[in-house]
Amino acid sequence: MDDVHTTGAAAGHFLRSPHAHARIKSIDTTAARALPGVLGVITIDDLKAAGARTITYPVPVPGRNGTTLIAPYRPALADGRAMHVGQPIALVVAETPAIAQDAAELIEIDYEPLPAIADIQDAIAPGASQLWPEAPGNIAIDFVAPQAGYDVQQQAVERAFASAAHTVEVVELNQRIVVASMETRGGTASYDPVSETYLLRAPSQGVRMLRDQLAASLDLPPQKMRLLTGDVGGAFGMKTAAYPEYVAMLVAAKQLGRPVHWISSRAESFQSDNQARDTVTTARVAIDSDGRFLALKVDAIAAVGAFLSSHGASIASNNFARCFPAMYHIPHITVDVQCVFTNTVQMGPYRGAGRPEANYAIERLVEEAAKVTGIDTVELRRRNLIPPAMIPYHTAVDAKFDSGDFEGLFDKALAQADYVGFGRRRAQSEARGKRRGLGISCFLEHAGGMPGDEAGVRFPGGEALVVALGMHPSGQGHASLYRRLAAQLLGLDETIVVVRQGDTDLNIMGGASVASRSTTTVGSALVRTVELVIEKGRKLASLMMEASEADIEYAHGLFRVAGTDRHLSLFEVADRARTLNDPLDTKGQAIVPQTFPNGCHIAEVEIDPDTGVVTLAAYTAVDDCGNMLDPVLVEGQVHGGIAQGVGQALWEEVIFERESAQLLTGSFMDYTMPRADDLPMFETAAHPVPCTTNPLGVKGTGEAGTTGALAAVMNAIAHAIPGPAGAALTMPATPEKVWRALHS
Repeated sequence: MDDVHTTGAAAGHFLRSPHAHARIKSIDTTAARALPGVLGVITIDDLKAAGARTITYPVPVPGRNGTTLIAPYRPALADGRAMHVGQPIALVVAETPAIAQDAAELIEIDYEPLPAIADIQDAIAPGASQLWPEAPGNIAIDFVAPQAGYDVQQQAVERAFASAAHTVEVVELNQRIVVASMETRGGTASYDPVSETYLLRAPSQGVRMLRDQLAASLDLPPQKMRLLTGDVGGAFGMKTAAYPEYVAMLVAAKQLGRPVHWISSRAESFQSDNQARDTVTTARVAIDSDGRFLALKVDAIAAVGAFLSSHGASIASNNFARCFPAMYHIPHITVDVQCVFTNTVQMGPYRGAGRPEANYAIERLVEEAAKVTGIDTVELRRRNLIPPAMIPYHTAVDAKFDSGDFEGLFDKALAQADYVGFGRRRAQSEARGKRRGLGISCFLEHAGGMPGDEAGVRFPGGEALVVALGMHPSGQGHASLYRRLAAQLLGLDETIVVVRQGDTDLNIMGGASVASRSTTTVGSALVRTVELVIEKGRKLASLMMEASEADIEYAHGLFRVAGTDRHLSLFEVADRARTLNDPLDTKGQAIVPQTFPNGCHIAEVEIDPDTGVVTLAAYTAVDDCGNMLDPVLVEGQVHGGIAQGVGQALWEEVIFERESAQLLTGSFMDYTMPRADDLPMFETAAHPVPCTTNPLGVKGTGEAGTTGALAAVMNAIAHAIPGPAGAALTMPATPEKVWRALHS
């Protein structure tokens, strides 16, 4: 983002709140405006004068008994109250970044500190201060699943627990983490007074979605705003939605008549980018005397932050609930989730987005169930896997798993990890004075969502083809994948295909590259687009060659009259269509159901009892992502996801001071990230079962590594430290925690 310089762009710097919760009694910008080189200082008054509205339009989430999601007004710059540390208060625009930063320090703000809440359990405790009057008890939504027939399921769950031979309960914490993308957020905003249009160049995962949210925040028709996105240095869901800084920059660009450029520092990103997880889950399972699961009851409390992001509440509720019962046959399930406001950074999508939280809870529960029932952990899983005869499988929370071979995949993972040889490896570790443990994590997640993506195929002239996309990648290899797919579908050499994306002026409808949805939705849209191109081209070719349309065949880039050598190339037909003012350019749309990727990940850890240091000794991942269009890209997605999941399991954690809600882990000096030498070489394998609900037979894969890794690593640690102390360990499993568990 910082490598592209717009001519005449001024530098922006945001003054941010040092308080987690405070009333803003006054803002004096006089001294800042007087500093030489300062072009302007933007506050909430300027935004109101420009007609700016709330910046977040959350995805609706239905609540218990017909209640709806509570979405407080979220201004782009603080309006009367600061609600979390790092909330932007003012934007200073100057000739250089240094001048802008100096000027920001001259702004005088009179704060009146107010009680702050950092912890979700504190937020819902009796007597807790109320952050929003419209949200009693600090509850944004009280969500239940299934949404239809919840009472019936609840009664069935209660009966199952009353008759069960065993009932098992775990309480699991998914700690808050920062996204920490390699490239921080930034943007360059400008305004054209002649056309009265805005332009924002910013990192995104889909320009259409970001454009529409920002246009709504400024009360503009979408066509009055253009969004451009180039290469993005990591996103993982965090760069999907609108942020306050973008609105303030757009207003400043119009007011000052200059482009405004801003790039976040790493410290700012810790205080302002959407964060993730922060969930406490209580999961209970009822089991019969044969070790069969009868019912599952899940209760969770999830943070949404001080404000709602576009998808924060949806992730903690719908995304979370839809993952149950994973690979297991559990006839009766209820899920209850309370989404809670706190004086912290808003929560949003991050790799997995509800799926790792759900899988972690159920796989930790299965491990505890094995101990309680005395059934071997592998055998207990095998007894409860959904058998092939039950596919398609309708879950108790209204999902339908269309495909999968869970038993075959499970056995393949055990063989790939050399499960039977673990005893030998454990003995070798013990001979070196180390503890060794093995952890299994079976998972099933949902991928897709946000239906309605388009793909465009355009013929600019000559032997060239342009594929236009609405969503945007951040390292997933879309340009290679969709170029190759279009070429294969049309029977062309892929070198003549160019992929264009990252520009709302392409006029292609599409969501963001989140939820492992890109290939399913855009790939299906591209299939449909090619079908339409061939259909339209066949009609024109029949006229050009004076033959019946029914006799026109298409293959390998040629329209041919069946049984003859008469033919026209696709590009010849496209050139003729252009001369007739009826171009062959086509857009196609696909609305496809969600897919259900699944897998089994097995981790082995080695622990030094003298220091508590955990070493990830081995990691095996076997995944079913349906048909693989590019196995190398699939493997890369799995590798990256595992690294992020292991990072959360062993090192990463956002910590707030409990009383003041001050951020204590505000840089990489305090927040530990995984490094390359912390990770072993991963053993990966595929067990593809084609999806039946889209033309390519693909399922998602981007979330798989993260979803499987948390429980695999933590179950391995618990296996190495038998007894209550190991089972009670919470993420991240830092050396101190592990050492105390070993010696308790």
